[in-house]
Amino acid sequence: MRKFFIILGMLCLFATSVNAAKIPQDVENYLKNEVRNVDIRFDGVITFPSNTIYLPLFPSLFSDIKELQIKKTYPEGRHLLQEPDIIIFNNDFVLLKVLSDGEGHRTVAHLTNPPLEVRTGLLPQDMLVPSGLIIPENIKSIKGNLKIDTKNEDIIRVENEDSYENFLSKGETNSSHSLISQLKNKILFVTTNYSKNIQVVEPAKSVPSYSLAQKSIPIDAKAVNNGKFLIVTTYERPYVDIISIADSRFIKQVSLGSNPEQILLDEKNNKAYITSPLNSTIFVLDLKTMSLIQKIKINGYCEHLLLTEDKMFYVDKLKNEIWAIELNNDYQLRDIGTFPNVSALAFMNNRLYIASRTKSRIAIIDYSTLGLVNEFTTVNKPIALLSYKDSLFILGAQNNDIEVYNVVKEKVTDTIKLPEGGFSTGLKKLDIGNYAIVNDLKHNMYSIIDLDSSSLLKTYSLNVPIKDVIITEKVRLFD
Repeated sequence: MRKFFIILGMLCLFATSVNAAKIPQDVENYLKNEVRNVDIRFDGVITFPSNTIYLPLFPSLFSDIKELQIKKTYPEGRHLLQEPDIIIFNNDFVLLKVLSDGEGHRTVAHLTNPPLEVRTGLLPQDMLVPSGLIIPENIKSIKGNLKIDTKNEDIIRVENEDSYENFLSKGETNSSHSLISQLKNKILFVTTNYSKNIQVVEPAKSVPSYSLAQKSIPIDAKAVNNGKFLIVTTYERPYVDIISIADSRFIKQVSLGSNPEQILLDEKNNKAYITSPLNSTIFVLDLKTMSLIQKIKINGYCEHLLLTEDKMFYVDKLKNEIWAIELNNDYQLRDIGTFPNVSALAFMNNRLYIASRTKSRIAIIDYSTLGLVNEFTTVNKPIALLSYKDSLFILGAQNNDIEVYNVVKEKVTDTIKLPEGGFSTGLKKLDIGNYAIVNDLKHNMYSIIDLDSSSLLKTYSLNVPIKDVIITEKVRLFD
């Protein structure tokens, strides 16, 4: 009996480790050294640049080895870049290639006598396998308790002709625009205030190609990992949804226990900061594992979150107080002071720039002394600030223009005029070079700004009401 419980305990321990499985570091290093731009998803799915998918099988016990090598392949004698159907490493870790059965289903190699390493391996129990996967009967044991969907239940792609969106006019032509070089090989994800769906738009087109259905209207969305995933928060739901762009699927839902809103990325440290104003909390998401790793308790109802290298700033909406969170000082809170009608924050050269929408003024606070350094009048109704080199870009909603303020010379050096009659609601830097994007809510347009020359490059119109536009690298879609 004692022996039975020891074995049972070992099996439970193994099941737990596989459930939270991470590709072994030596296997990950081997793949990245041998296959350029291989993608290893946080749940274990491996994708080669050719779009070939491999599923990992964890052995019940890893063999002790000095150096990782491929022990065997099926068909035999294949190199890794030849993408064999089965790859068995000398530590007994296995990769199974996802194949098509010719009838629209996915499967893996069906061998009459599968090798022992395959028959005794186990798929990660929290993995989201490709839709419609069929596992051969003689290796069914590899799935363990893993749920495998064969009906595409989690596919969220909605084609235009099936969309219920009343703002997508079927009679409107999908006009083409001349494409600036900065938008080549890019894709747009557009959120609106009218729809649960995220619209997917080719930059040269005005009509979405398709949309991604959501559970509720999105509050915020960010693209990570070179556009492979979208992180989304939605109204009245205590979750962060992770969407895989390549196969248009929800692949993970992170429960926070309270409703999240703004998402701020720190991709240098593989983190996302997510606010929950009602719970006075900022959640920290690990972008490598897509898991919650920390909760930062704060004061008040958080909005206008701003991230610098070692600090975060936010405004308590209920009390008009500005707070700093010192990331390298155990998340110590520092009260900056009370400022009415704050619409945006920026931090440059140890100074905090605070925009007041109603007063159309910018206050400058020295972070060390918390003293007022200066205050100046700016564009009418400033609603967004963007810091870049020695310049502060200030977006004005009333006249639809951007004022460029040099923080060293302490004077306005340029003004960028946007299309007249619009109502711009957002200004943010893009990941593609030294450019920024401005969203126009009134005219369903977005503009690309060159930050170095302080000039407007081009404005594009969509037939979609724009709340936010996310521009990212185009990801190759799975068939």
